[in-house]
Amino acid sequence: MTGPAKPAARTAASIPAVRFGIVILPETRWRDAAPRWQRAEQYGFDHAWTYDHLGWRDLVEGPWFDSVPTLTAAALVTSRIRLGPLVASPNFRHPVSYARQLLALDDVSGGRLLAGLGSGAHGDDYDNRVLGAPPLSLRARTDRFAEFAGLLDLLLRGDHVSFRGTYYTAVDARTGPGCVQSPRAPLVIAANGRRAMAVAARHGDGWVTYGERGVSMAQWWRAAGALARAFGDELVAAGRKPDAADRYLSLDSAPVYSLSSVAAFTDAAGRAAELGFTDVITHWPRPAGVYAGREDTLEAAAAQLVSRPRG
Repeated sequence: MTGPAKPAARTAASIPAVRFGIVILPETRWRDAAPRWQRAEQYGFDHAWTYDHLGWRDLVEGPWFDSVPTLTAAALVTSRIRLGPLVASPNFRHPVSYARQLLALDDVSGGRLLAGLGSGAHGDDYDNRVLGAPPLSLRARTDRFAEFAGLLDLLLRGDHVSFRGTYYTAVDARTGPGCVQSPRAPLVIAANGRRAMAVAARHGDGWVTYGERGVSMAQWWRAAGALARAFGDELVAAGRKPDAADRYLSLDSAPVYSLSSVAAFTDAAGRAAELGFTDVITHWPRPAGVYAGREDTLEAAAAQLVSRPRG
């Protein structure tokens, strides 16, 4: 007897319509980074991102640059691709000053900003340690994030904003001339827990998840599907339609780097689309360490998948 037939390998043509994004870490001098942002656009990526940290994990001892000037420079060397932080957090940002920075980014990019937001890492995160901030409980971090996202939403939508909360205050904050995009630049909100998902459901034009860390590939994909269903429930609870917000899946928190091969990237994009994700995000290959890979794999994957005609 023969065993069950293996499912056919996914091909670019078999994958439902999905948009593609790529993260370019802010770790190289601009003379070396600029061509990457330009190539991301040339490859056909829909959006490109960078991390918003004061330092990140084991790269903290190496070069690292701020996300806002990096994205501003990227806006000046590109013309089509959407740009944003993945993701800005309350760890070292205040909504009033950050709203001004986002307004400038939206203006310089000609309305291509995607404003990625998150609650901020917990525990021994460098952003907290370097500022000497005491760690917050998960509940407190989520409460702070709800204020952060809500106030930022108000600031990007209107002018002369006043607000007083537990964590943030704004007194007649001016935000002229407002965003290029109307009613404001889209907010793409990272959330895995239900309370953070509720924040994304209230304020988000998009939701991004990193899945469940430290599990097998099969478990990771099951968790991604469960998270997508949970977010749909939160949208309904917020009085919105289940498809009212775009759904972004960051592929590289999975145990296997998505650009380890063209086949791996094709399979990941197909799985994500089948789970209802509208967008997938990979990372620019690095020579070693996290996201280690080959740039020729990125180029081949882009040629076969990212730049294909899409409806």
